[in-house]
Amino acid sequence: MSRVLDGGAAAAAFPLGGIGTGNVSVGARGELRDWELANAPDKGASLPFTFFAIRVAADNREAVTRVLEGKLRPPHEGDQGYDAGRLAGLPRLAGSAMRGEYPLLRVELGDPVLGVEVALSAFTPFVPLDADASGLPGAVLRYTVKNTSDEAADVTVVGSMANPVGIVRRNVFNFPEFEGHPRNEWVDDGLLRGIRFGTDLDEGDLRFGSAALSTTDADVTAKPQWLSGFWQDGVQVFWDDLRADGRLDVEDVESLDPPPHPDWFTRLRVGSLGIVARLEPGAERDFEFLLTWHFPNRARAWQGNIGLDNAGAGDVVRNHYATRFADAWAVARHLAAELPELEGATRAFHRALHGGTLPTEVVDAAAANLAALRSTTCFRLEGGVFAAWEGSFDHAGSCEGTCTHVWNYAQSMAFLFPELERSARTTEFLHETREDGRMNFRANSVFGNAAWDFHPAVDGQLGAVVRLYREWRFGGGDEWLARLFPGAKRALDFAFTEWDADGDGVLDSKQHNTYDIEFFGPNSLANSMFVAALHAGARMAAHLGEDAVADRYRAAATHCAERMDALLYNGEYYEQRIDDVNEHRYQYGRGCLSDQLLGQQLAHIVGLGHVLPADHVRSAIGAVSRYNFREDLSEHHSVQRTYALGDEAGLLLCTWPHGGRPRIPFVYCDEVWTGIEYQVATHLIYEGLAEEGLRIVRAVRERHDGRRRSPWNEAECGNHYARSLASWGPVLALSGVDYDAPSATLTVRPRLDATVMRSVFTTGRGWGEVEVGPGGAALALHGGSLDLARLVVEHPSLGRLEATGVSLRAGDAFPLTAPAPTTPPEEK
Repeated sequence: MSRVLDGGAAAAAFPLGGIGTGNVSVGARGELRDWELANAPDKGASLPFTFFAIRVAADNREAVTRVLEGKLRPPHEGDQGYDAGRLAGLPRLAGSAMRGEYPLLRVELGDPVLGVEVALSAFTPFVPLDADASGLPGAVLRYTVKNTSDEAADVTVVGSMANPVGIVRRNVFNFPEFEGHPRNEWVDDGLLRGIRFGTDLDEGDLRFGSAALSTTDADVTAKPQWLSGFWQDGVQVFWDDLRADGRLDVEDVESLDPPPHPDWFTRLRVGSLGIVARLEPGAERDFEFLLTWHFPNRARAWQGNIGLDNAGAGDVVRNHYATRFADAWAVARHLAAELPELEGATRAFHRALHGGTLPTEVVDAAAANLAALRSTTCFRLEGGVFAAWEGSFDHAGSCEGTCTHVWNYAQSMAFLFPELERSARTTEFLHETREDGRMNFRANSVFGNAAWDFHPAVDGQLGAVVRLYREWRFGGGDEWLARLFPGAKRALDFAFTEWDADGDGVLDSKQHNTYDIEFFGPNSLANSMFVAALHAGARMAAHLGEDAVADRYRAAATHCAERMDALLYNGEYYEQRIDDVNEHRYQYGRGCLSDQLLGQQLAHIVGLGHVLPADHVRSAIGAVSRYNFREDLSEHHSVQRTYALGDEAGLLLCTWPHGGRPRIPFVYCDEVWTGIEYQVATHLIYEGLAEEGLRIVRAVRERHDGRRRSPWNEAECGNHYARSLASWGPVLALSGVDYDAPSATLTVRPRLDATVMRSVFTTGRGWGEVEVGPGGAALALHGGSLDLARLVVEHPSLGRLEATGVSLRAGDAFPLTAPAPTTPPEEK
């Protein structure tokens, strides 16, 4: 589902930035927007006078100067029309065409008057299994200019940027106001040249930081600091200077206003860096800029909306990236020096993901939501500790603490950056699981602050056990597992006493869950999670030699599955068993819950297989598709938050196909959440109902078409919501790739109804592409290493193929050829 969006796709915003670094986004017109660099969300934030421009002077034609953006689209409303910093009165290009295939963006910019073709390519390096390489606070902005005329032309491409360091608010003119005094500095260190944006703030100040706009190009022109003043002196002089000859002059005074200068207006510091070249007819050239930033300090507290202890809010902790780089200029030097390797790996990942044979809607969903990993939702603290919000409100984090019941759904990070998931499990089981086994489902220990005193979440706590098994199985190692398993045992044993009121082996007491309320009585959301967690616990215990524990968990899993099936399966799907559905508010009773088999879906993903009766599971997830998916929501009645509406399609969280809807059902029941849509789609594919699953994925991506919603931002309680990272599930289900590190086995069982399946694959230490077709199978390793005791491939056209002792390094390939068919004697 590779889209081309014109400038009218106003919702489209492609985020640039690394894991835990903040972002700046590119809009469909090619404009820079949503500046979120300083450790906090800031949707809609603009930097005044920050843009790229081009001047083209053909030998026998008048020079043309344009802002390198598509034209502004209506409505043209605002309390100032457009504020001065947006420079709406400068000429722009006639059209734009945006194609974003995360992590790569291309925006083609065209104008018949210009005489050249221009395309912006933008990206931040994305290297699977390497969170540091994928966690750089910066981006490459590469403008490719082709001279399509029959005359040689002198071309200048120039970027202008306001100093973003120390911003505390924006005034009524939409201009930033600062703490401290921003400073612009010209730097040429032999490798890079450009503008370093700094401040006089103390290095320990929360707002301290730096940014840089730089290039490795040798032929540059610059105005490191514009004239300052109350009115538009600076931009007027800059624009006239650029138009005159394509070269910029350094200003010899700070301001044309007589001193003393009012303190507040002298703080806005804008600088410009240009690259100059002469293009012969038909020639093409890159004008490449590096935009980097470095805001090392964040408060030692979540400062969120839930109310975790913020006693350390006045203290400072450092971002992980700040321990690697001294400032934004150091980031730029690293990016410039390592760019060939980093870009090569990024493009290899792009080809492996986008160039395969999986359905386009699945690839689109999986790729686009990777932006959530590198949004303000996620961050890394000194030492590499991973932490995350549930999502990002426009100007603050949403629901703090790496919430276990929300991150239950996320699969992308586990299979692309497993070290980050291991960090989260370490936090949960070493620091957030109490002696009695109660797990705090919102982690405050990442800041060293007091634990959150709230009742535990049944789905989050049990899901964490399953995810511990996932991380160990994907390469976490026995030593790591041995450290964490005592906490996992306490967390799992806690379920027997806390949530099983009558001791019958089925969870039935008050159960807090991801809907932010409590279910009462047996329900399959909690109990499917319990069964999966027990199986995962049994396998981990057996591997560690704790046979008695393994036997106990295994027996409990079998008993719970049988009892749950007898109590809750209604012949079509699983219900909540409760005598009076209205005794407690926020129950679902006879409803068909989309999450009713979340534990079984996780069990499939982590390689546990069916933990509940396969025929009942298939019937139940089929019922979710049949009853909860709506092709058209025009007649849907909901008084809750709205993420899908009108003629759009979507999957409701719960329906009551046979009646029995409670007077006040559980909150959110009438909403549509993309993370649950993806988990249901994944489960449908695992159960052999691929078309039903793909129908749901298509609906999600059609809603995020760039006009109605951004393709790179699936919101729930906040932008870039973590639950949307369930979108990697359909990739796993369709490709059928499963890696088991303890046995060093890679299994490929495609569920794609196609002659050839080609897809990206990852293991704990290597990643690449796998292809399966009638002639056999092949692995191509693009990064890391792969040492397998056994490779198993199963496909209808092949049967079963096996290989042993496969060892690959980056750049290697391994073919597994199907044996030639034998001719029966009677046909010779």
